[in-house]
Amino acid sequence: MRFINMYLIGYFVLIIGIGLALWQSGALNSVAPMWIGIGCIIALGIGIMMAVSSGKPTGTSKV
Repeated sequence: MRFINMYLIGYFVLIIGIGLALWQSGALNSVAPMWIGIGCIIALGIGIMMAVSSGKPTGTSKV
């Protein structure tokens, strides 16, 4: 598995852990479900951008 895939999987595990901690502490009870969904989409986008930017560029070489 490439490094970029492992980075993205680790990021999602981190986000899920943070979400579960907020849910267990009751902090998400006062937040509307729409805002929780928007936050998840933003976190997903940031994770993908960070994973792509951390990967090594693969260029073609001219012979």
